Amino acid sequence: MSSFYVLNSDSVIVRRTVKKDIPAIVKLQEESFADLAKIGNIWHPDELRSHLEIFPEGQLVAELDGEIVGSATSLIVDLVPEYANHTWKDITADGMLTTHTYKGDSLYGADISTHPKVRHKGIGHKLYQGRKDVTMKFNLKRMIAGGRLYNYCDYANEFTPLEYALKVVRCEIHDLVLSFDLINGFRFIKILTNYLEDARSLNYASFIEWKNPHFNTASIS
Repeated sequence: MSSFYVLNSDSVIVRRTVKKDIPAIVKLQEESFADLAKIGNIWHPDELRSHLEIFPEGQLVAELDGEIVGSATSLIVDLVPEYANHTWKDITADGMLTTHTYKGDSLYGADISTHPKVRHKGIGHKLYQGRKDVTMKFNLKRMIAGGRLYNYCDYANEFTPLEYALKVVRCEIHDLVLSFDLINGFRFIKILTNYLEDARSLNYASFIEWKNPHFNTASIS
């Protein structure tokens, strides 16, 4: 991937995932989430095939010079109440996305990844824009997700998860995931506990939300 060291983000194409992308996505996951890969918390081929069968419109990849450098997995859900506590396993049906429903009102971001060598180059932003486009295409009220508090392990002796998240919101602390989410127009709602087995976040995640500015209530029957 030596060609990735110099990158013009305009050369990156975001498109819908197809079946032939699956091996490349698995490799991307292994290299993007080395810590989670050690405990098996990355996508497996059977899960990725299920995603394409259940909700093909919500699966995206970022491509550079014919190689997959990023991916995003989404499903449509209907949370009741709208800010209900949940775990990653429950909301995604343990990664199979069988909880997806076209009758829902929210696009749920199950996963987003970019290759370590092309981070901070605008690829994640393009994938988020792709998700926003999906949200607007299906006239969904919002996009939501649980983002692991990536750097919380470094501050757990000083702050509660909520205190840490609020400091990130106030730009007093930088968090690899939550800071990126905030830059991309999300707002922090609350802390989700026992969200995902993850040593870095100590299993805590931030419930984040982006509201669709073009949501049309008149079209809801």
